[in-house]
Amino acid sequence: MALRDFFVDGARKRVGDAVEVIERDSEVEVVVTVRKRSGHYRRTDLYTGAMLAYAMLLFMLFYPQPFDTEWMPVDVVVAFLFGVAFSLEVSAFRRAMTPKSLLDEAVRLAAHSAFYTLGVSRTTGRTGVLVFVSMFERRVLVVPDVGVNPEALGPEWASAALALSSSLRDGPDFELFLSALGGLKAPLTKGLPVIGTGGHKNQLANEPVLS
Repeated sequence: MALRDFFVDGARKRVGDAVEVIERDSEVEVVVTVRKRSGHYRRTDLYTGAMLAYAMLLFMLFYPQPFDTEWMPVDVVVAFLFGVAFSLEVSAFRRAMTPKSLLDEAVRLAAHSAFYTLGVSRTTGRTGVLVFVSMFERRVLVVPDVGVNPEALGPEWASAALALSSSLRDGPDFELFLSALGGLKAPLTKGLPVIGTGGHKNQLANEPVLS
């Protein structure tokens, strides 16, 4: 699933329709937001550049053919810059070189920031749920407000949240994500059904917020 998949062939509308179905019989407000990337990962870029520069230095020092020593510093700097540029441009390499814990932490911080900036925390009854999609990291994080108790929702909620969090790990798949998103309906309808006869009152936009 690439970011563009939320724009083509009515994909944004399909996500919005899925959110509407989830909310129809419950008191919950679901917000989906999609980010290209949650962190900057400059450390990975600099580390890649440093490794390549060090490899270049070793090559020039130990290769049997002599090198012009005046140009050695230039060659090392060029190798460093090439390594940084390569890391910036090749997402798969950059992701593989970044520690999993750093990816997880970046997504967690970005998701909790989005939870407040998108107004998920201001719903009536504090029953908002943010589905945070981070494309570069291939992670989906579900952030419920205080009115949505994961323990009270039971194993069905845990399974749905796990399916969502796993929907990007093996590669981009919009249909898999959409199916996993729909899995939130059953536990939310059961645990937080609509109160009264007025039906669900929509408070936040259903279509995904893209950034």
